[in-house]
Amino acid sequence: MSLSEQVAANLPYLRRYARALTGSQATGDNFVRATLEAVLADPELKAALASGRTALYRAFNKIWSSAYTDTAMPGESSGMHELAAQERLASVTPLSRQALLLSTLEDFSTPQVAEIMDISAEKVEALVREAVSEIDRAASTSVLIIEDEPLISMQLEDLVRGLGHEICGTAATRTQAQQVVAERMPGLVLADIQLADGSSGLDAVDDILALTEVPVIFITAYPERLLTGDRPEPTYLVTKPFREATVRAAIGQALFFGSSQPLS
Repeated sequence: MSLSEQVAANLPYLRRYARALTGSQATGDNFVRATLEAVLADPELKAALASGRTALYRAFNKIWSSAYTDTAMPGESSGMHELAAQERLASVTPLSRQALLLSTLEDFSTPQVAEIMDISAEKVEALVREAVSEIDRAASTSVLIIEDEPLISMQLEDLVRGLGHEICGTAATRTQAQQVVAERMPGLVLADIQLADGSSGLDAVDDILALTEVPVIFITAYPERLLTGDRPEPTYLVTKPFREATVRAAIGQALFFGSSQPLS
C-alpha cells in the first residue's frame, strides 16, 4: 500500500477523533487539514508516516498542541508562556480526555497513546483513570436512546444509568423518537442510523435539532457511511460492536462540551 493510500485509509478515523477532541466538525476538520499541510511541507514528517496509523495521529497531536503553545503573549516570560499555553490547552480538552479518546474511541494501546502524546505509558494510564473519574462525577442528564435492536438498547440503558444519568425514553423508529421528544426533551441522544421501520436515525436526530441544540452520539455498524466528507457528518461517532468504555468516553466528551451541533 502506498503512503497516500495508507493515509487515505486512516483519514476518516482521524477526522472522527479530531471532531470528538474539539467538539466541532468544522474545527476538527481544520486541524486535520493543517496536519496534512504540515506533512506535505516536511519530508521527515512525511517519511515518518510510513510507520503507520500511530505516526499520523502523532503528527496531528503536534499540530493540535502547537495551536496552544506556539504563540506567546507580548511581554510573557517563557515560564508564564508555558503556563498560559497549558491553561489554553486544558480549557479545550484536557490531556486526560485526549488519552481516554485515543485508548477507547480510537482503540490505541497504552504504548501507542504514549507515543502519540509524547508522554510515558505510566502517565497515560494515570490520565485515563483521571478522565474516567471525571466522567463518573459529571452532572447527570436525561438520555434518549434511538436504537431498534432490543438487546443493544437495553445494554445502552444499563450503561447510561450506571453513569448516573436517567433514561427519558427509548425509540426504535423515527416516529417513536418524535413521541418521546414531544413529552420530554432529552439532554443527550444516543442514536443508531438504520431503524426498525426503514426510517433513518439521521432524520430522527434532525427532528430534534430543529427544536433545540442537544449533544448527539451516533452508534452504528457502518461508520464509513458517515465519514465520506460528502455531507454533514457527526461530531461523535461510535462503531458497533462497541466497548462500553468507548461509549462512556463519547458520552463524557459530548457532555463536556455541553450543547453542541453534532451535525454542521
